[in-house]
Amino acid sequence: MLLLEMIKGIILGIVEGLTEFAPVSSTGHMILVDDMWLKSKEFLGSQSAFTFKIVIQLGSVFAGAWVFRERYFEMLHIGKYKAQPATGSRQRPKRLNLLHILVGMIPAGVLGVLFDDVIEKYLFSVPTVMIGLFIGALYMIAADMYSKKVPNPRTVDEINYVQAFIIGLSQAIAMWPGFSRSGSTISTGVLMKMSHKSASDFTFIMAVPVMLAASGLSLVKNMEYIHLNHIGFYILGFLAAFIVGLIAIKTFLSLISRVKLVPFAIYRIVLVIIIAILYFGFGIGQGITA
Repeated sequence: MLLLEMIKGIILGIVEGLTEFAPVSSTGHMILVDDMWLKSKEFLGSQSAFTFKIVIQLGSVFAGAWVFRERYFEMLHIGKYKAQPATGSRQRPKRLNLLHILVGMIPAGVLGVLFDDVIEKYLFSVPTVMIGLFIGALYMIAADMYSKKVPNPRTVDEINYVQAFIIGLSQAIAMWPGFSRSGSTISTGVLMKMSHKSASDFTFIMAVPVMLAASGLSLVKNMEYIHLNHIGFYILGFLAAFIVGLIAIKTFLSLISRVKLVPFAIYRIVLVIIIAILYFGFGIGQGITA
């Protein structure tokens, strides 16, 4: 039984690491693997299982922080990563800075504080996640269809504050479970004539502090449900999410310029069909929440 529980924890960590930053909705995948298969209410106990999900999400967050660590060090002017002036110039080259990130974080931060309880109460269900997955997929397809062949900015350093704010607004929309934070923000960036790569870079760089704050706050609120005899599960899940997250983020960033968003959108639609079959066809959706 102990070995089985450890395997479940590792699987959940792998799923989280694979899907947290990809535009496919980690929420939708956790429903399939957790609620429809692993039955998390029997895994560590319902509330402890919830804190376990927070811990493995932190694993993914730290993976994103590690991938973009030089960017964060540069924006914070730490050590050798402090931005340097361009050769032969007294002025620094145009670079992404903390203000871009803060401007992008404002919409989701404000709406999160105001409506977090409402969202959790009314939107965290399988049907609402299915809606988010499907509509988000259509939005991603639209972004690819109407994106310009010669996008601008080509790199994340060329983004302006208006673009950062509008992308932040789309991140707020992704508070609807299943819509996908990265799916909505990358699509919005592409529709604003950013390249897929620059939109993805900004999405991931902005997501780390947002997710770190949200996950950290949730962990503090649920600290009482963390038990010493579960620490091994937390460590395994965290490491699985971190390692797989590193691989997933680097792979996605190397592919996005070539494959664009449509393949991920098609995958999301297929996922909706699978969830619908499991949820409605086999009657296992009763009592399942996202």
